[in-house]
Amino acid sequence: MGKQARQSRRTSARTEPQRRVTASNRRIRLGVVAVVAGILVVGVAVAAIAFAFGFSTVGASSLPRGTQTFAELDHTHVSGPVTYDRVPPAGGPHNPVQLNCGIYTQAVPNENAVHSLEHGSVWITYQPTLGADQVAALQQLITSNYVGTERYLILSPYSGLRSPIVASAWGAQLSVDLASDSRLADFIHHFAGGAQGGEPGAACTGGVGSPVG
Repeated sequence: MGKQARQSRRTSARTEPQRRVTASNRRIRLGVVAVVAGILVVGVAVAAIAFAFGFSTVGASSLPRGTQTFAELDHTHVSGPVTYDRVPPAGGPHNPVQLNCGIYTQAVPNENAVHSLEHGSVWITYQPTLGADQVAALQQLITSNYVGTERYLILSPYSGLRSPIVASAWGAQLSVDLASDSRLADFIHHFAGGAQGGEPGAACTGGVGSPVG
């Protein structure tokens, strides 16, 4: 065998392990990329499912029997008092600052509460003479159904109601006699945090009012 042939064989012998190592490294890199891609795909899928589940409660229930719906097209911001066509109001011109969501034991300003309705809140009002047990039941209903950190629920007494309890959302109202009426919870689940006011996801904190719960 000539000198050149022997040199070629020695060169091939040296490079062959390198080729095997390079091929092995390439397979490892491809495997790592495939694993990372798989993790990303699973993560995106899980996030999508979590997102859908997180918002599934908003608007999940059907419109409760007896709910009245109506058009409220005026979203004007005003600085003074407003004469509303419903008691309590369920939409219309309102103060530029929203009412902080939560439980109130005293009457709250209409104009600020309506702004919160625009943001997707539900406002539960009750006659000031309502029994203490009923008020306590309403408070429990509210605190157990808050939607996220913004809550999107308001509870307050209200003089002049036509029924013991009235639930309001932007463009919708439901009147009931008892806090135990299951339609109240259905109303909350249908509207709280929803888009009926045209500004879903807007704040129900950082405004005016000091709720007690």
